[in-house]
Amino acid sequence: MVETTGGEPDDGTAEVLDRPLPDGVRRRVVQIVSDGFGGLTVAELPVQLRQYARFAPNRRAKFAGNAMAAALETDPLFRQRIAEKLREAQPELTGALDSGAPPPAADPLDVAAAAYVLRPAGWVKLVTAAGEEALRADAERAGEESRAELERLREELAEARGQTKAETERLRTDLESAKKEAESLHRKLRGALSDVKRGEAALRKLRAEMDAVRAEGQIQVSAAESETRRLKARLGEAEAALEATRRAAREGRSVEDMRVRLLLDTVLEATQGLRRELALPPVSVRPAETVDAVEPGRMTPKDIAARALSENDPAILDQLLALPQAHLVVDGYNVTKTGYPQMPLEKQRLRLLGQLSQLAAQTGAEVTCVFDGAELAAPVLLAPPRGVRVLFSKPGVTADELIRQLVRAEPPGRPVIVVSTDREVADGIAKAGARPVASAVLLKRFSRG
Repeated sequence: MVETTGGEPDDGTAEVLDRPLPDGVRRRVVQIVSDGFGGLTVAELPVQLRQYARFAPNRRAKFAGNAMAAALETDPLFRQRIAEKLREAQPELTGALDSGAPPPAADPLDVAAAAYVLRPAGWVKLVTAAGEEALRADAERAGEESRAELERLREELAEARGQTKAETERLRTDLESAKKEAESLHRKLRGALSDVKRGEAALRKLRAEMDAVRAEGQIQVSAAESETRRLKARLGEAEAALEATRRAAREGRSVEDMRVRLLLDTVLEATQGLRRELALPPVSVRPAETVDAVEPGRMTPKDIAARALSENDPAILDQLLALPQAHLVVDGYNVTKTGYPQMPLEKQRLRLLGQLSQLAAQTGAEVTCVFDGAELAAPVLLAPPRGVRVLFSKPGVTADELIRQLVRAEPPGRPVIVVSTDREVADGIAKAGARPVASAVLLKRFSRG
């Protein structure tokens, strides 16, 4: 349907479509706008299309198709600029449309799309005719495809019938063969049933023999259990007697007496060492003793740090172990995992204990090595080396806590050296009066021999 306003020239600008653009015509229109789009400056484009100015034509048609179609319909100035670009690109087609005689050999969709853009007189009819032509072409194409599909289905049906006949013959032959095979299997089955019956009889005989053996075994097990209970009772009595003996031996000794005696030995050896170091003459009073001055005190583990040695020098450890009654406490796994972590735990322990045994023999110091009991999957069967006390922490107690307990158990004034890189352990034992030494220092001392 074409509408015109009274008094205006019938140049096609007042004509309107009474239906949407056919899909084929719309795609050609969007392509025409996309092709002419690139020839316009950004200022010549509608505001809503300026964001697509740098897009390639195909990408522009894909992402901005709807926006371009809407701008072409609503913006006469933009449509006029696109029409000018179309006239430059297709002068023959646009000239024919302007003259009112479109080329008969031209594609109806191209003609309709150009007419929609140029809006010559009668453009609505051209667009409508192109849509009907496209629908008619689609219908003819669908009819051709349907006829081709029907022909293909007929051929497939004929082929399927032939295959079905051949398959029927093959199945009939297979059925005859299956019947013969079933008869053979029936004969074999009857023979197998006879074998099964003979086997069941033999199985019943074996079960009877097994029941007799099981009964005899139960009698022997009962006797062994009775003997085991008797032996366990005797072992319990022996353990009770041993524990009573140990308790009596422990009651005969006093822990405080032991600590006092150990502190006294430490003071005596420190005094003797101080006397040797100061080289005091064997006299009771000398003139120098009348001079008012501060007398040197005995050396403690803290005094060692004041000497001109690096904290990582193993000579510090030698000086500490040279103190009277020195006690070396080693955080076992902290040292082994610093020096040789790639070895299994068992080999780590054996290597460290062997080195500590040599160090104890060289220095004469008391050596205690502490391992974390949480690392153990089972009780350790370990013979401590000569001169080294080996302790594992109890369940729920860490090696660090066991080390702190050992330090607290020592009397004040005894030199205690703790080897551990753990900062929390070092700080804790330092407050308790012990001297912390890094694990790397002990490892260097080992390597020195």
